[in-house]
Amino acid sequence: MNLLLRFALLLVLAAAVRAADPHDQSGVPLEVDSPDAKLTKIVLLAGGPSSKAMAHEYFAGCALLTDWLKQQPGVWPVMARDWPKNEKVLDGAKCILYFGDGGGKQPFIEPARWAKLSKLLDGGAGLVLMHQGMDFPKGPDGDNVQNWLGGVFRSDIGCRGHWDMDLKTVGTHPVLRGVKPFAAPGDGWLYNLHFADKGFAPLIVGQVPDKSRTSADAKLHNGRDEVIAWAQQRAGGGRGFGFTGADLHKSWSYESQRKLVVNGILWSAGLEVPADGAKTTFADDDLNKNLDKKTAPAPKAATKAAPKKAGEAKN
Repeated sequence: MNLLLRFALLLVLAAAVRAADPHDQSGVPLEVDSPDAKLTKIVLLAGGPSSKAMAHEYFAGCALLTDWLKQQPGVWPVMARDWPKNEKVLDGAKCILYFGDGGGKQPFIEPARWAKLSKLLDGGAGLVLMHQGMDFPKGPDGDNVQNWLGGVFRSDIGCRGHWDMDLKTVGTHPVLRGVKPFAAPGDGWLYNLHFADKGFAPLIVGQVPDKSRTSADAKLHNGRDEVIAWAQQRAGGGRGFGFTGADLHKSWSYESQRKLVVNGILWSAGLEVPADGAKTTFADDDLNKNLDKKTAPAPKAATKAAPKKAGEAKN
């Protein structure tokens, strides 16, 4: 067997091994900068392992989004874990997306990184945050995000939880091209956020269980459709897109969700959304790739029954 054929067989074998391991993420290129300044660079920041298997699959979700963005003409997606090791890949980015944990766990909260992000966004770059990524404690960081993104979750009025949703579109915004009403059973949601006063446009709304209204403010609005996705046009330039779903990894199998999010990214980057929405080729097996390895929850200890007192009747 010649050396070239042997090398080819080794490559095939390595690919087969990766395909058989849903947790092998080595095939996802990271921090590959654009070779052409004319291409629209979009940087995707994937948060670290979180929650249980097939939930909060931030890396795998960003890998899917990266593949779909590659299908869009003139777009160059750059994916990184948490925050780029080489910050130069952020230079010239037209949009920054973060899909990861919030509540102060965002990787760009650290002052130097925050300054870098702020410079990009103040310069007109778009911002996309999904699910927990828009959860900011009260303070100047959250105030800025509210203006950039159009909405921010805070626990003073915000609510969250898991339930079935029937999602409806609102209006005719470009992000909604090709997006139809869709059902999302059992997914995780955040709602009743602090929204911007200007430039804010709701895109997707739905009914939530009134029992999920845990804040005093939310309880004032029983029966109201709640905003789940929105777009923000900043007065000084720049755009934002927020979507509070995508807790469950299987939700990427919903075509309208895929189109909604990819459309939102393209629009936030200043690009024209195709008339029928972004192309997002999908196969069921795509959900079983690039998953995080997660520690299984410890089994609950069995509760021992208290010893019966003398003379106590048996049930």
